[in-house]
Amino acid sequence: MPILEVHLVDGVHTPAQHSELLTSLSARYAEVLESPLDRIRAYVTLHRPEHWATGGEQGAPAPYFTAIVLQGRPAEQRRRLLGAFTDILVDVLGVDRRLVRGRIIQVDPDDWAIGGAPASVARRSEIAARA
Repeated sequence: MPILEVHLVDGVHTPAQHSELLTSLSARYAEVLESPLDRIRAYVTLHRPEHWATGGEQGAPAPYFTAIVLQGRPAEQRRRLLGAFTDILVDVLGVDRRLVRGRIIQVDPDDWAIGGAPASVARRSEIAARA
């Protein structure tokens, strides 16, 4: 279920950095959530510089990420994700920590599909164990 999207300005970072970012973020996501790595989906969305502004400055890089988790994940896990993802963005991309923004989005298990079935059904025992 875990989904992670990182928004970056196109042309600022290398494809190798994008690859390292996705690998590192996926591994940390799995570790923090104690989830199998094969459940993690991570991707980078690149934005043309003329379609991005930071503090009113067009094309100024300031990474933004969103991470989707099923509702019921403990606040401590969500805080760890926010910090860990920020650390990885800073380390891999060499960006200023103060410019990184991120958000955890909690989704009701009834509103998320896994193989066409609601997560509330597909992951019933895991969700119950976290309750």
